[in-house]
This record gives sequence, structure tokens and C-alpha cells, in this order.
Amino acid sequence: MRIKQCIALLLLVLSSLLAGCATPAPAAPKAAFQETVVQVSSLPANLTPKMVEELRANDEIVIIDVREPEEFTVGRIPGATLIPLGELAGRTDEVPTDKPVVMVCRSGNRSAQAVQILQKAGFTNIHNMTGGMIEWTAAGYVPEAER
Repeated sequence: MRIKQCIALLLLVLSSLLAGCATPAPAAPKAAFQETVVQVSSLPANLTPKMVEELRANDEIVIIDVREPEEFTVGRIPGATLIPLGELAGRTDEVPTDKPVVMVCRSGNRSAQAVQILQKAGFTNIHNMTGGMIEWTAAGYVPEAER
């Protein structure tokens, strides 16, 4: 999983460098490790928990959790909607098309399958949160639970 993240980061840096070749150099050099703001219009297929949290906090995405109800009840990303993976193909009418949709599960495997199911059904603005709830909580975000 980390290898994919490193490759994605390297591709992002490389594309930024290549894009910079066509533009004039800035008057003052920028910091080497400047924070990148996530743009909704150009979301990558796989999003990190940090990216998801930033977009969620700004109400720019819809989050669908594809775990089982018992897992969802114990802890979920605030505002997430539950559609278990086994029910997803029959509930595509519940998947919004007006915002980017991020699929979430425990580790990122079921959500990756969910992305494929929705893409086969014709959805185009569907994304996977890498690492799932394991990585989201490891990043320090607090899951919401049933009370």
C-alpha cells in the first residue's frame, strides 16, 4: 500500500515539475515542501485519509461506507452513508452524481471493489480512500459511533 502512495506522490511531483517548465519562473522561490490543497475538480482515483478529511470538512464530497452494519455502528467517518458492498450493485440509485463520491471500508480492499462496481455501472466521479478506516484512525481522526 505504501509503495502505491509513494508512486502516486512521485507522479504528482513529476507532473508538477513538468507543468512548471511551460510557465515563467516565479519572482521568489517557493518552499520545497509546501502543503498542497486538494482540488475537487481534479481528484485522483485514490485519496489519502487526509485528503478525504479536508474535503469532508468542507462538504465537497459524499462518503459511502461499504462495510457491514456492525462495523459501521462501531465507528465511521462522520457523515458517511452505509451501503454494504454486497448490496451496492442493487442500490446504485442511492449513489449521488452531483459530487465526488469516496468509497470507504476497513482497509481499502472492499472500497476498491466498490469503485469497480460503480464504474461498471457507469459512474465516473468515484474514488477510493486508501487504507480505509485503519489508516483514517491512524492519522488521528476520530470515528463517529452509534450512541
